[in-house]
Amino acid sequence: MAESSDKLINMEGNKLNHSLSYQENTSADIKRMKKRFLQKDGSCNVYFKHIFGEWESYVTDIFTTLVDIKWRHMFVIFSLSYILSWLFFGLVFWLIALHHGDLSPDDELKPCVDNVHSFTGAFLFSLETQTTIGYGSRCVTEECSSAILTVVLQSVLGCIIDTFIIGAALAKMATARKRAQTIRFSYYATIGLRDGKLCLMWRVGDFRPNHMVEGTVRAQVLRYVEDKVGRMTMEYKDLKLLSDQIIVATPVTIVHEINQDSPLYDLDRKTLANDNFEILVTFVYIGDSTGTSHQSRSSYVPREILWGYRFNDVLQLKKKYYKVNCLQFEETTEVYAPYCSAKHLDRKEQEYTTFEKANDGEPGTSSSGVRVRSCSADAFITHCEISEGSPQITKQANEAELPYEKALVTLSRISMESQI
Repeated sequence: MAESSDKLINMEGNKLNHSLSYQENTSADIKRMKKRFLQKDGSCNVYFKHIFGEWESYVTDIFTTLVDIKWRHMFVIFSLSYILSWLFFGLVFWLIALHHGDLSPDDELKPCVDNVHSFTGAFLFSLETQTTIGYGSRCVTEECSSAILTVVLQSVLGCIIDTFIIGAALAKMATARKRAQTIRFSYYATIGLRDGKLCLMWRVGDFRPNHMVEGTVRAQVLRYVEDKVGRMTMEYKDLKLLSDQIIVATPVTIVHEINQDSPLYDLDRKTLANDNFEILVTFVYIGDSTGTSHQSRSSYVPREILWGYRFNDVLQLKKKYYKVNCLQFEETTEVYAPYCSAKHLDRKEQEYTTFEKANDGEPGTSSSGVRVRSCSADAFITHCEISEGSPQITKQANEAELPYEKALVTLSRISMESQI
């Protein structure tokens, strides 16, 4: 009996330890999932560690490495490449002079390089040769073929260094990063009604006088999904935009209609506050000045998506031109929007259409022949919110409230028809 009780205690202890470790791992996974993948400035929050052949890949593609590094590192490499080459060839000229005996004072001996009597003189001759200064006091003679060969090699190497360094500097100055900083995304995205449909909207604008030729906008939803084994994987789903080919002469509001094909179809306001996903937005465009392709990126997490808001107008029509008020680029206004999901909204609209079809014979048409959009009824949308946020009730209560709901919808329809 004592042994069996000890076994039970050990089993319970193991279960407790397992549950505690599972809770710790779950909390760690949740904490990891809440980290942002793409920063607001477009930089990826990704760190690579223990890359196989890291230095080999950097050295093999040295030109791309020079273009991608920071400017301060570029200046250090720029300076060291010249200084080290001067020192190296200065050392070679000094060894040639030492081997030939030019360092000892002998007027009868013809030197390999005139006026080189120390390492300082050899370094100055190396500098003058590679930079083609040519002061005239130091020059190579016909006495030593090794010195002539060294001058030829230094001249060729100097041209190679100039090509790499100047080419990398020009390519770095013409890179798309600086141009991408003038393309601005709105800090917040909004969800609201647009033509009777729930839509996700954000803004993009170009604040330079010379605008790009054309651009393509793309958006993806990034979610962390746990598979059957327990591993976390990233799942990408595209968001279909109403217009993905744009010209950003003025700030443009990008619209994604939340329909059956959208990954946000089941998302309501309460779910949005507790959900964990990230919307990655990219804008690829061609610059008007250089004709090169650029890319700007940003992202939106649930706390940066405002439900029931719309962006203020930034474009104003003047007598001879259009005026863009950049102060209104980030400004939003709270508007009415149902708290329920687009899926629930479509289902209620279908029920309302079925109800109209049973009463009037044709959905959305009143007795006077005027067609009415069912989704425009405020009473219908209010009822949608109430049914979404209310707790579950019994079947008997639903049957008891059904006549009241039908009367409410009918009264709202009659009221709209009378207004039209």
